[in-house]
Amino acid sequence: MKRRSITVLAACMCLPALSWAQAATFPSRPVQMLIPYPSGGTTDVMARALQEPLQKALGQPIVVENKSGAAGVLAAREVARGKPDGHVLLFVNSGIVTVTHHVQKDAGFDGVKDFAPVALVTSAPLFVVVPGTLPVSDLRGFIEYAKKQPGPLAYATAGVGSFGHLSSETFAKAAGLSMTHIPYRGQAPTTNAVLTGEVQLLITSMSSAMRGFIDSGKLKLLAVTAKQPSSQTPGVPTVASVLPGYAAETWFGFVTTAGTPPDIVNKLNTTINSLLTQKDLQDKMTALGQQVQTMTPAQLGALIAEDSARWGQVVREQNITAQ
Repeated sequence: MKRRSITVLAACMCLPALSWAQAATFPSRPVQMLIPYPSGGTTDVMARALQEPLQKALGQPIVVENKSGAAGVLAAREVARGKPDGHVLLFVNSGIVTVTHHVQKDAGFDGVKDFAPVALVTSAPLFVVVPGTLPVSDLRGFIEYAKKQPGPLAYATAGVGSFGHLSSETFAKAAGLSMTHIPYRGQAPTTNAVLTGEVQLLITSMSSAMRGFIDSGKLKLLAVTAKQPSSQTPGVPTVASVLPGYAAETWFGFVTTAGTPPDIVNKLNTTINSLLTQKDLQDKMTALGQQVQTMTPAQLGALIAEDSARWGQVVREQNITAQ
C-alpha cells in the first residue's frame, strides 16, 4: 500500500514539471488563429494587426483563418472541441463567450466552461450609426422618427446571439421601439446594409472603413454606448444621455481550448501583453476606436463569468432565442 501511495505522489509531483516542459517547447508547430467573422470587420482587422508581431514573438507562423457563420458559433465550437495544447487560438469579441451560449441552446459550447481565457487585448464602447440619408441628426431625433413610421425600422447585427444583437434589443426596449432584426455574417455586411439603407440602425464596434464613411457623411454617428463619452469620438453623446442607465461595452481578446496547460496559457498571456506595449500596435487599435487593455488569464476569466451572468439575465428577461 505504501509503495502505491508513493508512486501516485511521484506522478502528481511530475505534473508541474511536465507543464513547464510543454511551455518551454511551445509552440512546436504553426499556431492557428481563428476569426469568427468574415474579413474586413473590426475583429478581422485587429487580429491581422496582431498576426505578424505575435508570429515574431513566438517563433512560429500564425495562420489566420476566417471561419464565419452562426454569430461566431462555428469557429468557437471548433476551438472548444479542439486539442488543449494552445496551438489553436480564438480571437473573439465578448459576445461570443458571454452571450451566444445563452441565446443558442445548440451552440455546442459554454463560453465560461469550455475555453481557457488567454489575454485581453482591448475594450471599447459600441457606436450607434444610421444611414447618412436618414432625416435625423441625433439619437433623440432617431427615436422620434422611428415612432412616427407606419412600420418598424430595421437594425443589422452580425448574427442572432451576437453582442450587437443583444445591445440593439436592449436599446429598442429602452427606447420603446419595435424594431425588425436582420442578422448578417459579420460586421462588413452590416456596414454595407446600413450604407445602402437596407437597415436604418447599426450598433457595432468601430472600424477604419466605418470611420471613413462617417467622415464623408455616408453614415451618421449618433451616440456611443459607454457610460461616459468616448475619447475616440469627442463631442458624441452617450446613449445614456437620452436613455438613462443604458450601457453596453465590448472587449476583444484571445481564448483557447479548456484544459490547456496553465504554463502555456501564461506564456501566451505574457507574450501578448508585451506586444500591446508597442506604440505602433496601440495606434492601430486606437484608430479602430479601441483602448488597449491587458489582464491576467484569471482576471479575464472573472470578466467572462461576470459578463455572462449579466447578459444571460437579459436574454432570459427579454426571451431572446435563436430562430
